[in-house]
Amino acid sequence: MPIVFVGVLDPVRFVETMSRPGGNITGFIQFEYGFVGKWVELLKQIAPGVTHAAVLRDPDVSAGIGQFAVIQAVAPSLGVEVTAINGCDAGEIERAVAAFARSPNGGLIAAASALTLAHRELIIALAPQHKLPAVYHRRYFVTSGGLVSYGYDIVQQYRGAAGYVDRILKGGKPADLPVQAPTKYGLVVNLTKAIDVTIPQSLPARPDEVIE
Repeated sequence: MPIVFVGVLDPVRFVETMSRPGGNITGFIQFEYGFVGKWVELLKQIAPGVTHAAVLRDPDVSAGIGQFAVIQAVAPSLGVEVTAINGCDAGEIERAVAAFARSPNGGLIAAASALTLAHRELIIALAPQHKLPAVYHRRYFVTSGGLVSYGYDIVQQYRGAAGYVDRILKGGKPADLPVQAPTKYGLVVNLTKAIDVTIPQSLPARPDEVIE
C-alpha cells in the first residue's frame, strides 16, 4: 500500500534516500537540519542580551540529537552557550527550566519533537514565569501564548502530499517520488507576550502573522 507522510522529522527509518525513497513510502519532512540554526539567530535578534540558551529536546530520537548538534555549531558565532534540557515529564522540565533560569541573560528554544508538543502548555507558561524569551518551531505555540515561532508551512506540506497522492493514483510509484523538505517557512510574533524584549524590524523574514 503506498504511503505519503507529512511533517516527519527524520525519514531515514522509512526510506533508502531522500532523492530515491526506494519503497512504498515517500512524503514531506518538517525541515532540513541546517534550518535549525535560524532559531538561535532569531533568539539573539529578539533578545540581544541572551548569552546562554536552554534547548528543550527529546534525546531519545535522532532528530533531537541532530537539532541540538546544529544549534551547538551555530551558537558560538552568536556569543551564545547552549544547554540541553532532556526532561521527559512535566516535573523534570519544570525543575530544569527553573534551575537554568537562575543565571541571567538566558533564553529558551523549543526544538521540534513529540515531547515539546506534549508539554507545550507547560513550556509556554514557564517562559514568561522565568522571564525567558523563547523561540518555538510551530505556529500554534505562539497562538497558544508563546512569543515567537519560525517553522515550516504545514499548509504547503499538505498541498504537496495531495499532489503526490494524485500522482500515485495516476500510476506513479512512491519509490520514484523524492522526499521533500519545505520551501516555505512562516514567522509568527506575539507582541502581547514581549516580556523584556524588543521585536526588531530586521528579523530573518518578514512576519507572516503578528498577534497584538
